[in-house]
Amino acid sequence: MWALLLALNLLAFGLYGLDKRRARSGRRRIRERTLLLVAALGGSAGAWLGMRLWHHKTLHWKFRLGLPLILVVQLVVAVWWLGS
Repeated sequence: MWALLLALNLLAFGLYGLDKRRARSGRRRIRERTLLLVAALGGSAGAWLGMRLWHHKTLHWKFRLGLPLILVVQLVVAVWWLGS
């Protein structure tokens, strides 16, 4: 389980960096839906870190509000799951 979460967070982190690089070079981008889906599947910490590190998607409300919300929900679920 922990390995899967680590992999999802590393994937999300990498996708944000890759999308930022593609945005700067004018190449084909990664869909916003894909970026948010990877975050929702468990990669929200990596997505949030990638968004902050590369200053990518920080002006989009879906990401500025959505990623922290997904992260908080996932943390609450993790605390609940570990406590039960």
